[in-house]
Amino acid sequence: MNKFFDKLVKPSTKAFFTERVTSPGDSFFARIHGYIYARWTYFYIGVATGRHPMARALKKLWRFTAGNKILSGKETTPGKIRFANGYHGKAMLVGEAKKLVRVGKSINLGDLEQIIPYTRAREIILKNPDHIVALDCPCRATSDNPCLPMDVCLVIGEPFAGFILEHHPQRSRKISGKEASEILDSEHKRGHVQHAFFKDAMLNRFYAVCNCCSCCCGAIKSHRNGIPMLASSGFIAWANIENCLGCGECSKSCQFEAIKMFENHPVINKEQCMGCGVCLTKCRHQCLSLKLDPGKCPPLEISRLIEAMSREH
Repeated sequence: MNKFFDKLVKPSTKAFFTERVTSPGDSFFARIHGYIYARWTYFYIGVATGRHPMARALKKLWRFTAGNKILSGKETTPGKIRFANGYHGKAMLVGEAKKLVRVGKSINLGDLEQIIPYTRAREIILKNPDHIVALDCPCRATSDNPCLPMDVCLVIGEPFAGFILEHHPQRSRKISGKEASEILDSEHKRGHVQHAFFKDAMLNRFYAVCNCCSCCCGAIKSHRNGIPMLASSGFIAWANIENCLGCGECSKSCQFEAIKMFENHPVINKEQCMGCGVCLTKCRHQCLSLKLDPGKCPPLEISRLIEAMSREH
């Protein structure tokens, strides 16, 4: 039976289901959820963003099953879909994102409670971090008028990279760390935001760096609509109005609508600013800078975290 099963199941599927996880909340049903998410990701994201024709019916079914917990046999008050708890991103400066795709060695950063302020899915465990796959962005692919190029979602490490490559051969390709860095640079120059994404069903871990735009990205749209799916980079933008010529490019480029022009000068909403650094790139007169905001969760600085891990061991 086991030999038959091994022949029937793709190697990447077997690797996903047999990957060891020590964090709480892992279960067979969580793995099934992760399999569905990664195997039929375009359908999944289409439903989650409401763009798929079946979205309304399936969201009602989800609320019913999540609220009444049919599998456990316990009847409770129907609940809400809480995407932010189990599927969320951490904004990163492009330089830090480039370090993450070129980390060069396997790492286990454990529970990043301060840096990733969510109750679940906040570990960075990279196995074979040189295994990187560029995937056609599911958010862009399900949009009516998507931003281009498509292949800007970077899936990093195993078992995720191998799974995506094996199950989505027409929509993914294996790339080097150098090419991944070039994609990040190009997307940042286009004004798109780099996020490290985590998901409970993806073994409670980090699994991808996405390059997000407010016109396509479901997470940014949800965040702007009051569902806190994204965490700040830990920085906040500041404006030096003495050098400002009032061109308004910073306001136009902000994916979070955190910058408004008032009397030809930028005014930054500190609550809405995610500290992504896009506005700095767009300002031709270097009127903007980023400062660490102690009121927000600390930055995801991969080199510093690895150094701290080395000292502990």
